[in-house]
Parts: sequence; structure tokens; C-alpha cells
Amino acid sequence: MPIQAICRIGDLIRILQRGTLGDAVTVTRDKNKITVTSDGPLSKRYLKYLTKKYLKKHNVRDWLRVIASNKDRRVYEPRYFNIAENEGEEED
Repeated sequence: MPIQAICRIGDLIRILQRGTLGDAVTVTRDKNKITVTSDGPLSKRYLKYLTKKYLKKHNVRDWLRVIASNKDRRVYEPRYFNIAENEGEEED
């Protein structure tokens, strides 16, 4: 199931841009990836807090998480939790 069926990435971008992070931050979207560029220092922890708050508000925090890309730390991508791994650990 695509992530767009559960979470509207455009809404998340609007929330991040609409005064939450201010004018010093530019948020762009490329398919499922979100790129955040700031003129000054930006706390990764604060950005993840805002995205978790959005996911919790829309009741999808239990299924999705936002991770930073390995190559470029300014790129964030929503992904599903890997439930199959968690089920295997519980059986042991």
C-alpha cells in the first residue's frame, strides 16, 4: 500500500512551512521524499518532533516513521514500520 493512501505528504509540508519553521526554511517534495533546506541552524530533533506530532494527530504514528536519508541528511522520507521483524522477536 503506498504511503499516500495513509498520509498526505502535501499537508505535512504545508504544516512545516506555515509559520512553524518560519521563512528561513524551504521545504520541497520529490515523490515520497521531503527535502528541508534552512538558511540558519535547524535542529533535526525539532523537525522530527513536528513530523511525529503531525503523524500522531492523523492517527498514523503507529504505522509510519520519518527517517533521514543516509546520503543527504536534509532529505527525510516516511516509511512503514517493519512489523514482520517485531512479530519474529515476540515469538522467541
